[in-house]
Amino acid sequence: MTLEASDTTVHPAAPGPAAPRRPAVLTPLPLRASILAPRSMLGAWQELNGAATIAHCVSNLESSGVIANFERLAEAGPDGPAGAFRGPWFADTDLYKTVEAVGWEIGRSGTGSWTGWLADLAELMEKAQADDGYLNTYVQGVDGEERFAQPERTHELYSAGHLIQAAVAVHRGSGDERLLRVARRVADHVVKLDDGQGNPILDGHPEVETALVELYRETGEKDYLTAARRHIDHRGHRALPKGHFGWIYFQDHLPVRENTEAIGHSVRQLYLAAGATDVYQETGDETLLTAMEKLWVSAFEQKMYITGGHGSRHRDEAYGDPYELPPDRAYAETCAAIAAFQWCWRLLLATGEAKYAEEMERALFNNIAASTAKTGTAFFYSNPLQLRTGHEGSHEDSPSERLSWYGCACCPPNIARLIASLQGYVATGTENRLQLHLLHAGTYAVRGLRVTVETGYPFDGELAVTATGSGELSVRVPAWARGAVASVGDRTVDVVAGEYLIVTVADGEVLRLSLPLVPRLVRADERVDAVRGCLAVTLGPLVFAVEQADLPEGVLVEQVRLDPAAPVAVEPTVDDVAPLRLRLSGALAPENGSLYETFAGGRPVTTPSTIEFTAIPYYAWANRGPGAMRVWIPTL
Repeated sequence: MTLEASDTTVHPAAPGPAAPRRPAVLTPLPLRASILAPRSMLGAWQELNGAATIAHCVSNLESSGVIANFERLAEAGPDGPAGAFRGPWFADTDLYKTVEAVGWEIGRSGTGSWTGWLADLAELMEKAQADDGYLNTYVQGVDGEERFAQPERTHELYSAGHLIQAAVAVHRGSGDERLLRVARRVADHVVKLDDGQGNPILDGHPEVETALVELYRETGEKDYLTAARRHIDHRGHRALPKGHFGWIYFQDHLPVRENTEAIGHSVRQLYLAAGATDVYQETGDETLLTAMEKLWVSAFEQKMYITGGHGSRHRDEAYGDPYELPPDRAYAETCAAIAAFQWCWRLLLATGEAKYAEEMERALFNNIAASTAKTGTAFFYSNPLQLRTGHEGSHEDSPSERLSWYGCACCPPNIARLIASLQGYVATGTENRLQLHLLHAGTYAVRGLRVTVETGYPFDGELAVTATGSGELSVRVPAWARGAVASVGDRTVDVVAGEYLIVTVADGEVLRLSLPLVPRLVRADERVDAVRGCLAVTLGPLVFAVEQADLPEGVLVEQVRLDPAAPVAVEPTVDDVAPLRLRLSGALAPENGSLYETFAGGRPVTTPSTIEFTAIPYYAWANRGPGAMRVWIPTL
């Protein structure tokens, strides 16, 4: 899709998400300088998001009463708003994240279909907003609630943060300033808040920090950056009530610069980390970057699922101990994977290190992709790596398949806003220098150099990158791609897996990169005792899963054993579940006949018990109805 200047009122140089003012190691491209190929995996997802997911979110915001909460305040008389508040106390954020998605979608596609809706919302918010800028439909609309009386619970600043980010997205995507004025009044109110002792009021759910930094980036108002830094500095001094789950749950147990272990509520931890990285980027405070790099090691090298999921405990949606990664009890909340993706992007901009883009890709093609059904209108909140035969999945806390909406509906709008802005995370660059971080078909441009990437990645390992103009081109070579080869014209160039391939290209030259896209068997560290003796099967960045729908009648997922010595075949398909499958070989484990029995030695695998079975990409599971599934497969 090519957007002309007349398609929107946004300036062609308007930035996408996270646009540093202080020079970073890498510079994000303007919002419309990256275009994903519409028929590629991510490009098609953006089209589906624009056509189905955003409208689905809006419909549910209307039916669940979220928008009506704003109408109550806007229409309130002297006796207060009529009717009852509906939804959780942070319901405003579901609307704000959807508005953010609309803003990015306007910038991406030039659609005018949301113009009237945004104007109506802006009018509602203006009417609902208090004279001093405060805006929260729960606190303002429920008798007996007082501002910031229970900051650990009411999510007032968390909600304000999402409003700010929504307003920035609409401003960048369409040029409309009306919501930005509302958001600035909210932010001006936040800047002035303190606990009476010169300290900022903290929210139980970090998020406002990264929002305030982005508003500073959009407006140049330094008070917003100062406020964000004060929130980072004050976090971790146990200013909030301890609560049922303790200070760790709220990320208020240790100062940010001292906390080097990913712990507590995973989304809170990751949003806080993103905000701290943003503050580092704009202030140059190296103590923050040092702390974030140590925290990243804990989160990604000790506590992350192979699918890019974060959070192993349902009880408090939290990280567990190091290597506590049970596949069947994985919480792996969709919002956590999105937050991890956003944090990694900020660390990538700050350092230029390929490992951050590597983990963005892992999360995007696995945990985040699994969150959304092929229809674009059903979603997972948590993302287990195993679903047992007979799982009772009637409750939304642990469903057997994706649901249309949730009582706590944080994830669907979060998905919508990420996918609408996805092209903004693919590449970076400055004049005559371009870096590709996500290897995906599309067109990416800086002044003096534009490249067109042709590839079927992640299902195909062949990439052709054609240059228009000249300059320096950097392409990330995945860490798994040992043996990759590359050439520019008739020149062979050296390739190192896990690093950036850097070449100089002239007008019309083609960089060809061939990645060895062959199935790989992966084992976990021995300390991940929940999957000891099991292997996962991967192909490029994709993790695969065995699903009950692909097994013969009478064979259970729990009976399948993988033969690691047998070859794995790749089978392209023409169905709409996934474009390829893997053919695995192994055997069936016989049932004991009783829950426990005396072990009498190994049982030889007999010929009749051997089996070939299919694995599909993890992101595609549960698109054929509920059923058992597992990523980690026991071996013979």
